[in-house]
Amino acid sequence: MVSMKNPCVLVFLCHLAFISSVTSTGNCSSGTIDGSETWGYVEVRPGAHMFWWLYKSPNKPKQPTKPWPTILWLHGIPDESAAGNGNFGAIGPLDVDLKSRNSTWLQKADLLFVDSPVGTGYSYVEDGSLFVNTDLEAATDVITLLKEIYNGNKTIESRSLYIFAESYGGKSAVPTALAILQAIKNGELNLQLEGVALGDSWISAEDYVLSWGPLLKDVSRIDDVALNRSNSIALKIQQHIADGQYEEAAYSWFDLMKDIYESSNNVDFFNFMLDDGYTDQTSLKTKASRILGKKSYDMVSEANATDLYSVMNNQIRQKLKIIPSDLEWGEQDVYAYFSMVYEYMRPRIAEVDELLLTGVNVTVFNGQLDLVCATKGTEAWIKKLKWDGLSEYMNLNRTPLYCGEDKSTTKGFYKSYQNFAFYWILGAGHYVSICLQLFMSLEPKKPSPVKKSIGQTVCSVWFNEFFILIKNY
Repeated sequence: MVSMKNPCVLVFLCHLAFISSVTSTGNCSSGTIDGSETWGYVEVRPGAHMFWWLYKSPNKPKQPTKPWPTILWLHGIPDESAAGNGNFGAIGPLDVDLKSRNSTWLQKADLLFVDSPVGTGYSYVEDGSLFVNTDLEAATDVITLLKEIYNGNKTIESRSLYIFAESYGGKSAVPTALAILQAIKNGELNLQLEGVALGDSWISAEDYVLSWGPLLKDVSRIDDVALNRSNSIALKIQQHIADGQYEEAAYSWFDLMKDIYESSNNVDFFNFMLDDGYTDQTSLKTKASRILGKKSYDMVSEANATDLYSVMNNQIRQKLKIIPSDLEWGEQDVYAYFSMVYEYMRPRIAEVDELLLTGVNVTVFNGQLDLVCATKGTEAWIKKLKWDGLSEYMNLNRTPLYCGEDKSTTKGFYKSYQNFAFYWILGAGHYVSICLQLFMSLEPKKPSPVKKSIGQTVCSVWFNEFFILIKNY
């Protein structure tokens, strides 16, 4: 039953029954003449259509000595498009202005963008009852899509899969990875899952909300009065989660973010060194309830001269040719978001443990300036792992990271043990790949700094080391 405590949620859930009808595409695909790009729809359930887009790397050796990797990119909160935000806004071959991106991850791997869950980006449902409500439901849909793409498709040569995910995408990536492993074990999916990378990922809401007050007090963003208030609400959230009351935890979460906005004079949850930029006090509740959502869209828009929404609904739609004429990119995003709003507070620490137990490489990376998924919170949930290598990992020293041979400025740290690694990324906020326009040049030993987005730079060698570690440690 829907609670009346949050009228905003109630209104959106009621609107689910009035979603405009969209022409069904069924299973279909298309692509470029040279075969370097393919895209399509998979009807993952009757009336639920998921969009995917695969890019093949031009750098793949004709006779590779090792399996060539494919990166499955899962974006942030359940209303953000991997094919849009993740592709043009972060790591794809073109930026939002449709100009070549020198930092594209396509230089190192094939890229598979999936608009998940259904209702995100170009994905859509024909009926409001078909949106997913849990991470596990979303994972099931992704498995159905992967089976359709990989099984029996001889044009897809790369069977070595890595999952990269940021923000809430990391939380949903963990059960997705476990579902992939189960499908492989059952003989239902013909590929090999090699690794999972979780960037500033919302794995444990409890640990993150408990970190907010102390972190903001340490950087002088709130005072003792606000700290005590923040800690009090965070402890209430902790108790709700312990009792399995995820809906109540979500309401208290909204209250905590609203309080922090007010007491900090609008701190930016994606970079605590900045202000959010929105000063209208009447929008505080809305801002709080969407903190894991549209901010990355705003960041992409600010970093490019062209609006992503306009590009996806014009030039890209015309290129793809298979998007239903009565569907706009992002038309159902908000419904996908609120359909999963009570799932946000459910932790996935146990699933990370389960993933480590399988032997799959798990890499966590965190931006130094992130608040919403603060490094302090990430370190807290890592310490709760029951993984048998935790004690040895915790006792290791960190290794500093630099740009090439320039040792004058530390760019980050990492440490790894067995199949787990953690990267601390200095100068980065929440969406590392967006806010820093990551990894400008991927040629080793060429410290080519990237365009400054929030006053910091990172370099190509960092990504080379990062990607090599995921593949080989």
